[in-house]
Amino acid sequence: MALTETEHRFPCAQCGASLRFAPGQARLSCEYCGHEQDIPQIDDETRVTALQSLDYHEAVANTLPQDEFEETRVVSCDTCGAQVEFDRDVHSSECPFCASPVVTDTGANRHIKPHAILPFKLSEQEAQARAGAWLKSLWFAPSELAKYARSSGRLNGLYLPYWAFDVATRTRYSGQRGTHYYVTSGRGKNRRRQRRTRWRSVSGSVGRQFLDLLVMAAQSLPRANIRKLEPWTMADLQPYSADYLSGFRAEAYTVDLPDGFEIAKQRMEEQIRADIRRDIGGDDQRISSMSTDYSDERFKHLLLPIWMAAYRYRGKTYRFIINGQTGRVQGERPWSVAKIAAAVAGGLVFLALAFWLAELGGG
Repeated sequence: MALTETEHRFPCAQCGASLRFAPGQARLSCEYCGHEQDIPQIDDETRVTALQSLDYHEAVANTLPQDEFEETRVVSCDTCGAQVEFDRDVHSSECPFCASPVVTDTGANRHIKPHAILPFKLSEQEAQARAGAWLKSLWFAPSELAKYARSSGRLNGLYLPYWAFDVATRTRYSGQRGTHYYVTSGRGKNRRRQRRTRWRSVSGSVGRQFLDLLVMAAQSLPRANIRKLEPWTMADLQPYSADYLSGFRAEAYTVDLPDGFEIAKQRMEEQIRADIRRDIGGDDQRISSMSTDYSDERFKHLLLPIWMAAYRYRGKTYRFIINGQTGRVQGERPWSVAKIAAAVAGGLVFLALAFWLAELGGG
């Protein structure tokens, strides 16, 4: 069945207006008449079954069951490359990721459907409070920035696509173990104690089971900023239900599964290198070579919540992003040349004054 933004909206039984998912609650609410409707909940056993991962190699070979796929109507932003679902009745809008004007398209996108969703916990008001505190904390930001960002409109509630990988790894390595020792050289006032390292060749292997290793499956936002929104509480995952998307938008994934797995390998390597260093032991370590085998590769397609605002300031686009579950904030910011210059000048004046006072004291 084709899934569109229109189908993410549910009419209120009292007034017919669209219901909206209420963050932090398992219900839909009507902003017009206040009517509320509970989201059906499932038992723990059904939830565990629904959240089971899929075989990675079957997905790459395109042999997954057909019911694991869906079609959505999306629009692609020519500026940042994001693919976002829009209501079929909307013919033009603004990209929530870069604030560029876009014109909606009626094209359909076939992809692996989401398996699970992490519902919003923070309301828009709570997210705005977190964003305001973050804006106030920025050093050397233009004074008018906070006012401009607040006046640019509401925050956008969005679900980002993620791949979550389960992988078993076994890594063979060779390297060197360093042990520190100390020698004394010189005599009298020139006597010095120096640290040196004795190196010994080592080799071995380490294994690790990665569970729910997250990779953002989109390129619309800086990956480094998105990683700083972690951690996410995966225990709160719910089997995918369109109820949680009611009133929100979801970005379609633009990083295919194999490309996502390559990014996951880079993240795994960070942890594997740390494991190897612990396995080598000693005071210092050198890794000469490492070869990793991957097995039992499985994945899930997840939707994770963010609040964000994209705004243009003096011809450039800036964004701040809020973890819709924990409230952690990351963002891009302009710098005030005038404030930086004033701070540098003030620092130079302080140093000159300190030097002058020191000269007076010495005299």
